[in-house]
Formats: sequence, structure tokens, C-alpha cells
Amino acid sequence: MTQQLELFNAEYRLRERVSTKARNIRIEVHPEREVVLVYPRWVPRADALAFLQSRTEWVRAKLDAFAERAVADPLPPLPRWDGTDEILLRGTLVPVMVEPARLRHLAVRIEAERITLFVPSQCQDQPQRLALALKRELMHRAQLDARRLLNEEAQRLGVYWRDLGIADPHTQWGSCGPDGTISLSWRLVMAPPAVFRYVVVHELCHRVHMDHSERFWALVEQQLPDFDQHRRWLRDHGHHLHHYLPKRRARGA
Repeated sequence: MTQQLELFNAEYRLRERVSTKARNIRIEVHPEREVVLVYPRWVPRADALAFLQSRTEWVRAKLDAFAERAVADPLPPLPRWDGTDEILLRGTLVPVMVEPARLRHLAVRIEAERITLFVPSQCQDQPQRLALALKRELMHRAQLDARRLLNEEAQRLGVYWRDLGIADPHTQWGSCGPDGTISLSWRLVMAPPAVFRYVVVHELCHRVHMDHSERFWALVEQQLPDFDQHRRWLRDHGHHLHHYLPKRRARGA
């Protein structure tokens, strides 16, 4: 559900999300000048909007900080699919080549130094299909990397994991369920490998401590002594990953 307050029309796009899991009202501020207002089902909409209005200065400060960062560290452009695009792959910018091909279906080849899309004639004017094909292949690579890292780090930590989900969340890089199900963002395949490993270690440590207590962070540090530099990388650069092959929003969402 999307609703814009007239007071904020010139400043940001507002999305409202009524959540069955939320316990409190929450405000998320995103770099693309979008604000998400999350509130429980039992909270009246008017109260949620009033809460947002009471936090106007905080929201503006967050938006200003994102704007300053964008000047110092520009976001990647949207893909043009003309052979001049680049995308992050395991921490390195690689070119995205587009090659016409006599194929029935679009194909993607991922190599360490380049990504090549082999595009049938019927797909050459359909950028959404190119983006979807590349995203699917990157999700597949993310799953392969994640399974390898989970197996290595679970053995080192002495825990087990049950299942793996690869998704495209906007606010989390990973999560760990009580049953051992791990969910990870496919966009981690674009980050440096050590950053991907940190997120895996982080989630596996929740198999021991299902919280972010001092004991939890001590265990993370025991498994990965330099974890904080990888955590900072996500804090400082993680938002860039969402601007490569940006997530399409459903109409009216």
C-alpha cells in the first residue's frame, strides 16, 4: 500500500506497510529518497502518520546524509544494455557485454573478468528480460557461494544449518530462523568475498545465540577477528548493491 502525505510530497516518496509481525511503528529511510512507514495491524493509520510527522527532522537528517554521501560516492547508473555497463561481481567491477546470438532463449555467461549476455533477436529491445536473466544467473551464483560458505563455516563453528533461501530483501543481508533455516540476499555475490563470508558467519553464530548480545558478538569475533571491517563495508557501501539491477516494485506498492 502506498500513500503520500501532502506535507512531504516534495521531499520523498512514502510507502506504508501494515505488518502482522511488527510490534511497534518503524520508519525506514532509503537512499533513493523513499521512506517506508511500517506499523502493526492494531495501530490506527492516523496514529502511524502522526508518528511519522513527529519524526520529520530525523527523516530529513537521514535524507540529507544520503544526499551528501551520493555526491561523494555516486550511485551506479541504471543499465543501458549497450555494452558499456559494469556491475560488481565479488567486489570487482566487471563489464557487462551484450552479444546478438542465434538462440531460442537468452543465455548468460559469468566469468571472473566479464559477464556476457547472448541475446536472441526477439529479446534485444526488451531490457527487462535482460535484467531478469542476469539477475537469475547472479542469484544462482550467490546460492552456490552461500552453500559452500555455510558448509565451511558451520563445520568450523560446530553447528548445523537446515535450509537456505536466497532472496532480495531491502533492509537485511541475512537472517537465521530457530529451525536453522538461513536466508541471504543474492546481492552479496556482488560484495567482496570476505564480506559475504562475514554475513554467513554472522547468521551461523545465531545458531548459538539468537540475539545480538555481547556473547554473540564475541563469538563472531572469535570466528572472524576482522569482522568489523566487513561490517563497516556493508554499512558504507551496501546501499550501492541495491542500485545494480534495482528491484522492480509492484504497481501500487
